[in-house]
Amino acid sequence: MKRPRIHREGRNTIIGLVLLLFIINIPVYMFTAENHWIFGVTLVITALLLVFVSYFFRNPVRVLEIDDPNFIIAPADGRVVVIEPTDENEYFHERKLQVSIFMSPFNVHANWYPIEGTILVSEHQKGHHKGAWLPKSSTENERSLVVIETPSKVLIAVRQVAGAMARRIVTYAKAGKQCHRNTHLGFIKLGSRVDMYLPLDTEMFVEVGDSVRGNETIIARLTDENAPKAEKNV
Repeated sequence: MKRPRIHREGRNTIIGLVLLLFIINIPVYMFTAENHWIFGVTLVITALLLVFVSYFFRNPVRVLEIDDPNFIIAPADGRVVVIEPTDENEYFHERKLQVSIFMSPFNVHANWYPIEGTILVSEHQKGHHKGAWLPKSSTENERSLVVIETPSKVLIAVRQVAGAMARRIVTYAKAGKQCHRNTHLGFIKLGSRVDMYLPLDTEMFVEVGDSVRGNETIIARLTDENAPKAEKNV
């Protein structure tokens, strides 16, 4: 059974917000004795704020069990906004198939690894905070780049991109470590996007405009020529 949890990135934020709401509401209650409706309005507004922040930092339990290592799993919740060949000049310096998922403030903002392998690169770059839906946000906004090498030596990149409201990108990936499905790659606060750079001949299962769920939706498959081979049962 799936049950929502609070992501660890939001725990301190929620605790601080609860303390702030007490600081706000207690004086309002004390100094509006003759106008309790003011306290009531303040209480409702602050309670709704707490509910929204708690909802934003939700961390649903998602466990995907698949035997085929060729599948690429959605690294984030949101809407597919880009599927196109593009020149990736930050790491690969060659054409790759870019797949971008835009996350609204109402989506789950945890990010998952889309495939298993070895982490070759994990680096953060400062930048602007333009709207995450804009094409230039992939190269001009604050971002983190994670490059994964699959067991068959295929390289896949995942880029966390900050948006207009997102002010912090958290990346758990460490170069040299193994990454696995059902594991968080990181977390982005508020609106943002996640880009993936795949081999050009990757078989896509989604289209622009489709909604996807992180660590649940199978969005693509590596072709036989570049796919890691499934392990045989002994």
